[in-house]
Amino acid sequence: MMTKILNILLVLTTLSADGESLRIIPAADGFSFIRLVRGDSDCAGRVELLQGEQWGTVCDKGWDLKDADVLCKELGCGLADKAVRGAAFGRGTGEIWLRHVKCSGHEASLTRCPRVVKGDPTCTHDNDAGVKCSGAMLIPTLSLLSPHTALSPREAVRFSCTVLLGHHLNDFHLYKRGIATPLVTQRVGFDQSRVEFTLSNLKTTHQGSYSCLYRIKGIPPSSSMLSSPPSNTINITVVELLTPQHWYNMSIEAPTGSVIKGHSFNITCFTEKQYPGGSFQLRLIRSNDTVRQSLPALTPLVTFSFSNAQLSNEGFYYCLYVVQLDGRTFVSRESQPFRVSIRDPDPVLSPMVISWLASVLTFLVTLVVVVIIIIVARVKLCKRQENHLALELETRTSVDNTYVALGDEQGRYIG
Repeated sequence: MMTKILNILLVLTTLSADGESLRIIPAADGFSFIRLVRGDSDCAGRVELLQGEQWGTVCDKGWDLKDADVLCKELGCGLADKAVRGAAFGRGTGEIWLRHVKCSGHEASLTRCPRVVKGDPTCTHDNDAGVKCSGAMLIPTLSLLSPHTALSPREAVRFSCTVLLGHHLNDFHLYKRGIATPLVTQRVGFDQSRVEFTLSNLKTTHQGSYSCLYRIKGIPPSSSMLSSPPSNTINITVVELLTPQHWYNMSIEAPTGSVIKGHSFNITCFTEKQYPGGSFQLRLIRSNDTVRQSLPALTPLVTFSFSNAQLSNEGFYYCLYVVQLDGRTFVSRESQPFRVSIRDPDPVLSPMVISWLASVLTFLVTLVVVVIIIIVARVKLCKRQENHLALELETRTSVDNTYVALGDEQGRYIG
């Protein structure tokens, strides 16, 4: 096995160095090699096969464009421009390995086509078959005709797909990565090498990476079709900005939508879908002008703070989302407007003053109640003390009277 590999490498090296234009590839059967000899390019020449360490030729009996198409595709040389007969590229030597090849045009290799291997005495090296292929399939170039790669929904984008002439071009296709079928197909004439594609009424589903390719068609009676390698890619961004939402935080002492002069208030803008480098814009429309201020959208929401409300802050507020892509500025729709009115504080009965007065009044009422309770308690205590003194005085009076009475009686008795 090693000897066979070394022999093959030796043959390849020798043939590559002999000055001829050669293209040698392994055949699909796994043990043969195919080459073109004595052509004016790598894709033209006498057809030869390496089998059993010996190169041999192909007989031109029945050799046609279908057979040549299979060989050209196998060699990576496009499709056949001509199936050459009669040893036009010179007489070969050795065995004639294939005779009466009958390809349908769809086989993966010349060795897969039905044929007579040996035994036709009419095939000699004067009948060696050759081929002229269209050449290796060139890579097309996709170009952007529109001025920008970032677009808005319902806009259009234009591309061009170009390839150098030299093939029997049939059509061009525009593909979007991830989708197996082409978005646009455009047929071309034999001498046309450039087409333009237009995608109109863009949607967000059109965002992605695009490439193009072309197909060539075999010369009749061949019906073979062959696709080129894909082109370079171009990325398209379809910018869809959602309408922001908003909410606000204002003074609790003021009615809804109002702020007391000198107090603070906040307005928050929010969006679900963001793009890098975006920002939120708060727009204030006043009676005589419009005021704008912006904050970078580092998160899905930002808050605009106003620490000292003044009459200049009064008006209708809107939230917008703004982003710059590919040199273009995209602005969302305005949020629903909401009005902020600035109210002067009431110098007498403002809610804060009323609250303070209520607190003071509550304290005073509580104090009065406590004082009353203390006074009542002291009155009751004083009454108890007076009743006790009166009782004590009455008792003493009774005793004194008794002593007096007793003294009078004793005096009378002595007298």
